[in-house]
Amino acid sequence: MYSEFPALTAIGIFVLLAIGLSLLGLTRALAADDGMHDRIHTYAVIHQDVPRRERGRRRARLARLRIRLNAMLSSFSSEKVSMQLIQANLHVSVTEFILMRIGLALTSLILGWLVSQSLLPGLGLAMIAYLIPELYLRRLISRRHIQFEKQLIDVLVLINGAVRAGFSLLQALEIVMREMKPPASEEFKRVVHEVGLGLALPQALANLATRMQNDDLNLMVTSIEIHYQVGGNLATMLSAVTETIRERIRLFGEVRVITTQQRYTGYLLSVLPFIIGALLFIMNPEYMIQLFNPGPYLCIPFGAIIGIILGHFAIQRIARIEI
Repeated sequence: MYSEFPALTAIGIFVLLAIGLSLLGLTRALAADDGMHDRIHTYAVIHQDVPRRERGRRRARLARLRIRLNAMLSSFSSEKVSMQLIQANLHVSVTEFILMRIGLALTSLILGWLVSQSLLPGLGLAMIAYLIPELYLRRLISRRHIQFEKQLIDVLVLINGAVRAGFSLLQALEIVMREMKPPASEEFKRVVHEVGLGLALPQALANLATRMQNDDLNLMVTSIEIHYQVGGNLATMLSAVTETIRERIRLFGEVRVITTQQRYTGYLLSVLPFIIGALLFIMNPEYMIQLFNPGPYLCIPFGAIIGIILGHFAIQRIARIEI
């Protein structure tokens, strides 16, 4: 009679093999080619190295595979996720991102099931694995927005100098595209490409403001849009906007310095109960475990956690000053 663990291991291996064979069959079906390239190559002489030619074929097959896969699963696309991928500058489609999340969750589910011999830990591990790409995506977006915010003053100074030197606004944006570092160069390169495809410059800048979600950038885009509607001296307007944003950043820095004590006091007061509870568990675990026994004392830790969370948000809201 076999034990339970070898049976679960056999079932898990069978599931992994089934998933692998399914993915292999799907890949071959999507990558199927009619051989047109090979028939044309028979009558053509291409003076290229064989390794370079093979790499080009593999890239072309991979590109066709991605196109067919995205076409088949286009119903899973989401405008919100698409915007997040653009904001993070990740060169993957919405379909590929969703498939990666599902594949990571399924792999974690099977691994957790095989290791723990129970389905519940596997489900918990799968939920964590499914959330990790989303958290990583938001982290990339936040980091990119912060870097763009630090570059915005230099971008405005460069645009203002180019306009005063006689360049048009579009030419000034091309200078920013060449001279600045990412992410500013990448974002303004996208603006220039959108204008080259026929989009109006104010609309392309509005798309940039939507991607970056920055109040200072919104002020610059609004001033340029007003200039396009009513005219005026663009260099003077950009100088005023640059000075306004520089003064706003200075005031924001001063406010952050003044409210540092309040913000870190909120962090300390939020963490301190957990530290004291951990120390009491180490010193006298029999006394502290009574709080978690079923009975009238069970509501105390839950009420304490809710109070800590509400107090933390209250302190942070008091210390937040909008400029």
